[in-house]
Amino acid sequence: MMDQRPPSSQRRASAAAPRPNEARVRRRAGQGSKTILILLAALVPMVASAGCGLRQWVRNGFKVGPNYVRPPAPVAPAYIDSDNSEITTDPAHDCAWWTVLNDPTLNGLIETAYRQNLDLRVAGTRILEARAQRNIAAGNLFPQTQSALAAYGHGQITENLAAPFASSFNIWATGFNASWELDFWGRYRRTIEAADADSAASIEGYGDALVMLFSEVATAYVQLRTYEERLRFARHNVEIQQGSLDLAEHRFREGVATELDVTQARTSLAQTESAIPPLEAGRRQANNQLCILLGMPVVDMAGTFPPAAIPAAPPTLAVGLPADLLRRRPDVRRAEREVAAQSANLGVAKADLYPRLTVGGFLGYAADDIERLFASKSFTAFVIPTLQWPILNYGRLANNIMRQDARLQGAALQYQQTVLNAGREVEDSLVAFLKSQQQAAKLEVSVQNAERSVELVLTQFKGGVSDFNRVYNTQEALVSQQDQLAVARGEIALNLIRTYKALGGGWTHFCRGRGFPAVYAVDDVSGEEVPTPEPVEGSQPLPPAVPTAESPVEARPSSRRNPQVAATTAPVPAR
Repeated sequence: MMDQRPPSSQRRASAAAPRPNEARVRRRAGQGSKTILILLAALVPMVASAGCGLRQWVRNGFKVGPNYVRPPAPVAPAYIDSDNSEITTDPAHDCAWWTVLNDPTLNGLIETAYRQNLDLRVAGTRILEARAQRNIAAGNLFPQTQSALAAYGHGQITENLAAPFASSFNIWATGFNASWELDFWGRYRRTIEAADADSAASIEGYGDALVMLFSEVATAYVQLRTYEERLRFARHNVEIQQGSLDLAEHRFREGVATELDVTQARTSLAQTESAIPPLEAGRRQANNQLCILLGMPVVDMAGTFPPAAIPAAPPTLAVGLPADLLRRRPDVRRAEREVAAQSANLGVAKADLYPRLTVGGFLGYAADDIERLFASKSFTAFVIPTLQWPILNYGRLANNIMRQDARLQGAALQYQQTVLNAGREVEDSLVAFLKSQQQAAKLEVSVQNAERSVELVLTQFKGGVSDFNRVYNTQEALVSQQDQLAVARGEIALNLIRTYKALGGGWTHFCRGRGFPAVYAVDDVSGEEVPTPEPVEGSQPLPPAVPTAESPVEARPSSRRNPQVAATTAPVPAR
């Protein structure tokens, strides 16, 4: 029997030849690729026609809109009181600045507040929200629409208009389709840049919350200690004046003093005693504020604190240079990141002017009979590019660009205003710190002389050399001078706290190396990173107030000297 099979060469040729269905699939894919290339070639000239130079578009990393450059910051070369012997331009001790007060109780309160403060946890949740929003923006770089489908359709078609009847057909399909908008103009990448900057701004907001928290804890603690010292002075003067009253009553009974001396002594004693309740209320209020900052219900912590004086300030204060505020203050850094986010938003608005290229496709099976749905000939795949250009909305899109540009200019001006306010706050706290020290030094001399005067006048009163009127006046002066001295001592510590707050101190001690992402500052448009100061030596790590994920990638500024604020054009009426 003769072999009816074709020769082996013919079999290999027929095997190598594509089947009709495969050829159709390849032909459709090839046509789709050619269409995409044609559309891409047509899009490139549109860059120049819409107002963006082709060279700038390439230079910006195939993105329209300006690359971010940090606005100039108006800072003074030095602080006004930098030549004062108590002020040095050495780098500020801003990591754990509260340790310069040498108060272990305050150190413990700061650490407890970091663990338990609720406002700080709220700031931490904003970081998580911003990071989630950044991940949402990054998802647009991938196919935006994906679906698996199983469909059935029925329809009619007339092949010849003159035919009296139309032929009906069924279609069964199952497979996977997807739609992907190509980021040809950098719209989605600019959105990611804005989200990165917003995420970094939320981190700076967390740092600002730390600065506020630590300064408020230290302030409440110093106020509590100040009230305690004022109470000690007041109670000590009550004892002195009670002794003067006893002496006046004794002399009155013996007939060597008048009743006026007794009434004056009672008046002085009652007046001093009347100052104690407001001081006790002030101490309780400082205690209550401290409890809230520690994230705990209000309780009287009088028994938990060991007796201590008002924290004393160091003899010298290192403040660095005004330019350091750009790197150190979280509110300045947050304002700068907000400018970066708005610069990216301007790029998004400009990208809306250009056509959008979307590539859609289908991969699956389609047949007119369900029994042949999964046959090899039913396999279907195709790619359909779509070009969308909202040219009729040009007026609305152009006005949106001007709106985003105005916001960018406003954000840049707000950043500069934040820098100016930062410098003013440091200057205000510095001069208050220096002058409060001078005031306290004078009051020290005044109190010493007032105490000596009280001793002398009491001795003279006992000997009958002086009347009680001088005793009354001298004791009143002592009460007033001692209370002013306690207030002045507290003001020295409070002004020191305000100075470190104005310098932006405290947040790096917890944000770097303590379970929280490190934050870096950009000091110039070259993109060089300047690390934040290291934590103080010997500090123990603490758990963060809010657990967070890895630090997002912060959008780096471009090294090109592009203007940070785009030029404003005349308004275009919306169509």
